[in-house]
Amino acid sequence: MEISGVISAIVIGLIIGLLGRLVLPGRQHIGVLWTIAVGIVAALIGSAIAEGLDLNDTDGVDWIEWLIQIALAAAGVAAVDRAKVRR
Repeated sequence: MEISGVISAIVIGLIIGLLGRLVLPGRQHIGVLWTIAVGIVAALIGSAIAEGLDLNDTDGVDWIEWLIQIALAAAGVAAVDRAKVRR
């Protein structure tokens, strides 16, 4: 993977992670690095799910793929938040 791919994955992960945090009510007790990590994982898994459902080949913005990624990021942020609060 080239450096541009790594940088774009971090930027997309940050955006997806932040959108996932915005969907959740209340305050989350996780940092920016956890948000980015959850966002990157959610973006990768969401893309794989959209590809498996044949939803990623559209002429415009892949809104359904974005919604899947944001939902996964929200679930991931909630899971990490719960794990950190229990400690």
